[in-house]
This record gives sequence, structure tokens and C-alpha cells, in this order.
Amino acid sequence: MAMTTGDGSGYASDINITPMIDVLLVLLIIFMVIVPNTTKGVDAMVPQPPKHEPANDPGRTIVVQVLRQPSGPPQYKINELSVEKRDLLPKLTEIYANRAERIMFVKGDDDVNFAYVAEVIDIAQAANVDHVGLMTPRIMAGL
Repeated sequence: MAMTTGDGSGYASDINITPMIDVLLVLLIIFMVIVPNTTKGVDAMVPQPPKHEPANDPGRTIVVQVLRQPSGPPQYKINELSVEKRDLLPKLTEIYANRAERIMFVKGDDDVNFAYVAEVIDIAQAANVDHVGLMTPRIMAGL
């Protein structure tokens, strides 16, 4: 109830806010009910990997082997191809010149001094190989 003072000849310009508050509360309840039911995200079609895996390309994986010799320095092989130590850097640089994936594995014999394996890792880094992995012998279960 509003009370006005005055001569009473004009209209009262006071706004009745009670209906606006009612509408506001109804809208608030509606949004509170609707929001938890809306989906969070967009449905997207993600490409699936092929069902049959392509055969691994043997030329794609590069394995440098450090093989123990009975006497003298070890023998080096790049994917079963014998290479001299002095030719490792040029050969690896040639192999990785046009590759996007620069990953190499080093496999050393059990009896080889790790210093020789470390030299191969240094040579690989000089040939701009990004990731060098060490291959270890497979451990049989139950031993």
C-alpha cells in the first residue's frame, strides 16, 4: 500500500516492484532447473585408428648395435649393416636428413664397456637425433 501526500489531483509515479520480483524469482527457478540438464560439450567425430595395423617398416626403426670383439674396440652395426666408428656420424646424418621422426635405439652387448655406448649416444645427438633409447635384453618371467 502506497501513501502519497499532495493535492491528489495527479497520478502517482511510483513503480510497483512486487510483480518484477515475482517474475525474477520464476526465471531464477526455471534456470536452476534447466542448467543441470544441459549437455556439457559438443559431440565430435574423432578419427579412429585403423582396425588392422600396418606392418612395421624395418627401415623406419634405426638400431645401432655395439658388439664386443675378442680383442680391440667393439664393432658397430646400423640395422645389421657393419659400420666403422668413424663412419657413424656421416651415416646417421644421412639417414636422419629427411626424417620427421628422429628416434634411434642403441643396443650394446653385456660385456661392452658403457663408455662405447655413451659415445654412440653422443654421435647420435651430433647427428640431430631427438630421442635415443637404450635396448636391454628381455628378462624372462619365472627366473
